[in-house]
Amino acid sequence: MLWPGTLIGAGAGFAIASIPGALLGALLGQALDRRLHLQSWGHLWERLGGRPVLRNDELLFVLLGRLAKCDGQVTAGHIDQARAEMRALDMSEPARRRAIAAFNRGKSGRDRLRGYLRRLSAQPHAAEGVLRACWRMVWADGRAGSSERELIGQWGKWLGWTPHQVQALAHDYEPQKRPLANNVPSYQDALRLLGVSATTEPAQIKRAYRRLLSRHHPDKIAGSGATATQVREATERTRELHNAYTLIRERRDFR
Repeated sequence: MLWPGTLIGAGAGFAIASIPGALLGALLGQALDRRLHLQSWGHLWERLGGRPVLRNDELLFVLLGRLAKCDGQVTAGHIDQARAEMRALDMSEPARRRAIAAFNRGKSGRDRLRGYLRRLSAQPHAAEGVLRACWRMVWADGRAGSSERELIGQWGKWLGWTPHQVQALAHDYEPQKRPLANNVPSYQDALRLLGVSATTEPAQIKRAYRRLLSRHHPDKIAGSGATATQVREATERTRELHNAYTLIRERRDFR
């Protein structure tokens, strides 16, 4: 990861006072990076341009806004899907206002997203949750245009996914296969699915998720001589568990 303040501080310090200056400059630059939450050159340019750095929940809605506007017109379906994502995350009123502002910000297409997504690639569950939400938004108007597919493909690449992996997620949200907004579980549904509560410790939530995932994983079911129908049901159950766990992690803000 590139820390712009640290690099600039080290370079300026070296120019002024050689190695001791570089060390001091790097320390000062690191403090600046932490204070301003600068984690990439894109963050720095946004700060210089007066645009605030995006939080993780804001990043999601910037991406959704970008997709909604991608083909030129934001439809009622796009708006409904954005609201469904907010409900699924059980957002407070201030968080909803930030999400709406981020959605509108995304429509401008001015944000540099590569640094944010590369950082998110270190969190595989969160990365998949973002890509799934993006596909839900794409299909919100009943079709997936080439420009939308290209955008998600590029974002998937920055998240560390292969084109095949990104495309495979699209099939889960095609309109003829399943409804869109109702496919997003609520926070309370997610808690019930994992058998935990809103006050359960993160470590216990992780153990519950892994235990259920191990029990219902389609590879395990297939190895026991299950029918094709049973394997499909296990695959769907695994997807539900993953979506629930991702939602709880994002809501409780733990890794």
